[in-house]
Amino acid sequence: MQNGEFVLFADALHRHVVDMVKGETHLFRTDVTKDEMWEHYLNSFPEGSNPVFRERREFDCGCCRQFIKSFGNVVAIKDNKVVTIWEDIEIIEYPYNIVAAAMTEYIKSKPVCEVFVSRETKFGTKSNKEMGKDGNVVTWHHFYTELPAAFAITRGTSPESVMAEYRSAKEVFERSMLELTEEAGAVILELIQQGSLYRGEEHKRAVETFLDFKRKFVKVPDAERNNWLWKTSIDNPVSRIRNTAIGTLLIDLSSDVDVDEAVTKFEKVMAPTNYKRPKAIFTKRMVEEAEKTLVELGMVESLERRHAVLSDITVNNVLFVNRDAKKKMEGSSVLASLKEDTAVVNPKNFNRVEEIAIQDFIKNVMPGSKRIELLMEGRLRGNLMSLVAPKFKDAKSMFRWGNNFSWSYNGDVTDSMMKANVEKAGGRVDGILRFSIQWNDNEKKPNGNDYDAHCKGPEGEHIYYGSKRGYTTGGVLDVDIQMPHGIAVENITWANFSTLKEGDYTFKVHNYHHRGGTDGFDAELEFDGQVHHFSYRKDLKHKCDVEVAVVRYDRKTGFSLVRSLDSTLSVKQIWGITTNKWVDVSTIMFSPNYWDEQTGRGNRHFFFMLEGCRNEGTPRGFYNEFLKEDLNKHKRVFEALGGRAAVKDSEEQLSGVGFSETQRNSVFVKVEGTVSRILKINF
Repeated sequence: MQNGEFVLFADALHRHVVDMVKGETHLFRTDVTKDEMWEHYLNSFPEGSNPVFRERREFDCGCCRQFIKSFGNVVAIKDNKVVTIWEDIEIIEYPYNIVAAAMTEYIKSKPVCEVFVSRETKFGTKSNKEMGKDGNVVTWHHFYTELPAAFAITRGTSPESVMAEYRSAKEVFERSMLELTEEAGAVILELIQQGSLYRGEEHKRAVETFLDFKRKFVKVPDAERNNWLWKTSIDNPVSRIRNTAIGTLLIDLSSDVDVDEAVTKFEKVMAPTNYKRPKAIFTKRMVEEAEKTLVELGMVESLERRHAVLSDITVNNVLFVNRDAKKKMEGSSVLASLKEDTAVVNPKNFNRVEEIAIQDFIKNVMPGSKRIELLMEGRLRGNLMSLVAPKFKDAKSMFRWGNNFSWSYNGDVTDSMMKANVEKAGGRVDGILRFSIQWNDNEKKPNGNDYDAHCKGPEGEHIYYGSKRGYTTGGVLDVDIQMPHGIAVENITWANFSTLKEGDYTFKVHNYHHRGGTDGFDAELEFDGQVHHFSYRKDLKHKCDVEVAVVRYDRKTGFSLVRSLDSTLSVKQIWGITTNKWVDVSTIMFSPNYWDEQTGRGNRHFFFMLEGCRNEGTPRGFYNEFLKEDLNKHKRVFEALGGRAAVKDSEEQLSGVGFSETQRNSVFVKVEGTVSRILKINF
């Protein structure tokens, strides 16, 4: 172009582009084709202002055409609004102000469709010269501009590939902003804070960043969201969060998938196959819904729980009460003062002691007993339990029985501990032979060691983490924990006798990886309906093992215990009780679901409350299986509330050992009446 005013137009456009790109890291294009843009430019000139020059219109210039087709729809995004190369230009003369306004309106009428990517930084030609027919040199002026070097790509991939990457990131990010909910992100952060999400801390920053962008996105006006998404998606650490493991969890929670189901799906991606979540999943909204239900049912006061004390219990709901306990039940403040028996007792000395069933003991022995002592063997660690009462005595009962009392066993279960934990971890407990180990169950002594259960059977078969199935004997290692999160168990079981070989089965525990734990483990062997308990509560060195037991199987005589870990004489303090010593029994009672002659309200338990027994943990206020049927629709919610209703410590708590009528067990007692004798009570 020779027009002097056009030179001003072209120079002004160049200066505007220089200002436009300041502070920007990327530029964009709107959705208009090269030809459409060029035609619109030519047609923007008012009538008579772009006459035919030679064979084409005056402003139909090859250089300018190339500039407009390659750069005319380039825009910046500032404050979520598009800024074109054509606007805010100081134009002195008509008709260029009309052209610039028309191009601005046209470019802005099209949505941003991609990131501007180029290997070049220079666009257009400022001027060139041509020899005219009259022999004079003519200078032609054109559109031109130059971008900072940072806007040009230098890597080997093509501009088209880079643009495709940006486009994909924007599309995924847009779906995240539209489909993933703020509530889902908040739930994940809550689970991470609770420690309920495996390796959750690794994803905390990403979820927090996602939530930050989500909150900003919802405030952006609809007309500006496409611009915001394009600019925000570039080099965004969470633009592709949907395509990650935590993104899968966000998608599921945003789609109203059950929280527990969604987290389980996430864990299958993130966790080892043996990982088991240590506690139930719950969220703030779930808790609020449960509390709403309790308000509607008038049970809010029932949530607050405490340790039961003797003054809570009526005489007609106990089977036995010693003299000192009876005084407390009547309101006396007299405390028992009993002389401690310092002798360590070995249960093996009672091989010929009289055995009696619990029903016969209750019917025939207790009525004439003045004092009952119980031998607190180390194996009874899992039978330790506490009776729990409502904080407000008149609170409406949430339970399936006619009172508001509950109970909790050591290890935060409703029944004896290890077998229930194995089932919770997915192991079988109904076979003909079972070997289970448990560790990391003492909150005061965390034990992150990687213990492995081993069994060496007849013909040299070895069942362990490296060979989980015994093809000659039928044994299977079905629970294998490598990284304890909460109580850890491992389990080897034999389903039936069809492939079981005769001979000796040696059971061992190996410390594959010592991580500082010194509290050892407990073990169980179950066969012929009898559970044998063993305890090795001391440090097991790195790469060392300990033999727990040897069991012999003979087709004619069945199973027999050849030898076993002798832990019965180890003396330690558990819940304030010294193991392998006689402890006074303050009261004996049924579990509350069988008080007041109730029957058919679940399994019956027999509780032996012990003098000086004090729960070292914080037992749950209640369990789902205790609740009335009209609360079942909120099972997981009330499971969470049961944890929140944890019972605070109490000096006068009713704690001791409990036995379920559904599980075979035994305990030694010393009874003083008209005569003194030692009995073995079988459950």
